[in-house]
Amino acid sequence: MNFLPLYINYPSWIHPEIFPGVPLLGLLRWYGLMYIFAFATAYFVLKQQFKEGALDTPTQKASEDDIFSFITCGIVFLLLGARIFSTLVYDTSGLYWRKPWLIFWPFDTETHKFTGLAGMSYHGGFIGGLIGMIIWCFYHKRPLWKWIDAMCVAIPLGYTFGRLGNFLNGELYGRITTVPWGIVFPQAPSFSSTIDWVQAFAAECGLDIAEQKLVNLPRHPSQLYEALFEGLLLWSVLWLLRKHKPFDGFLGACYTIGYGAVRFVIEYFRQPDADLGYRISPTNNQVLYTNSSLLNISTGQILCFIMISGGIILLIVLAILDKRKKNQHKN
Repeated sequence: MNFLPLYINYPSWIHPEIFPGVPLLGLLRWYGLMYIFAFATAYFVLKQQFKEGALDTPTQKASEDDIFSFITCGIVFLLLGARIFSTLVYDTSGLYWRKPWLIFWPFDTETHKFTGLAGMSYHGGFIGGLIGMIIWCFYHKRPLWKWIDAMCVAIPLGYTFGRLGNFLNGELYGRITTVPWGIVFPQAPSFSSTIDWVQAFAAECGLDIAEQKLVNLPRHPSQLYEALFEGLLLWSVLWLLRKHKPFDGFLGACYTIGYGAVRFVIEYFRQPDADLGYRISPTNNQVLYTNSSLLNISTGQILCFIMISGGIILLIVLAILDKRKKNQHKN
């Protein structure tokens, strides 16, 4: 039996509010602040590429005003897509279909307490942001794939802050685990201490449950996994590739494939939404706090598979078009 705890308690001093209990200032939340950091970081990475000439063409030079309006348009559509997708796809109550005006209502409908826009979907943000970039490029007559490449290099580093915001909110936690860095999240569901497997699990990670009726078990900090791999690691790869891309659109396709692949794997450590469960399960096993089979597939994994497939198809199509273009120039 372990004598030292092999888990970490979620820090009690972390609250969703930056200034908890302080009138007016209590409305300020870490999650919203992380969004500001995310967008600011993406802007500075995009601006650095602008300074390197990544957005210029032989006949057209980009300006700082272009950078600002481009990322602003992308952010607006990203937020719209993220919120709409979250409420209409991930919410199973049907509330937002019946009352769509509540999609952007920042107060709890019962307590009228300010909650902000709680609930954002990455995949909805991906679609919304893509639409925003397409609209901006067509309106301003800019080369679409060149600008998308630059934005895809900027996104992951900013995305890191978004996942840190999820961690500070104590949400989107992972499945239960006995790894030493497992964290006991206060908002996670508890289990009865009378269950045999709960007792065995607690003993394995050094958790004393002798006087507890309900036990909150350690979980994977999947938000931090995502911040590291979907954020820092993916950004590092794209940043190194940015000056070596064989054709415009290459980095956009690599981002789509890379994010989809990494997120697909991390979904095995992240607990799916209870009301959605697994979309695919050969054994029809809907136990979510642990995954007994790699064939149990969540909603997020299906969307990631679509991203990976779309990215591969895009990469092949753009490579073929680039080859034809080069052959035409030779002739």
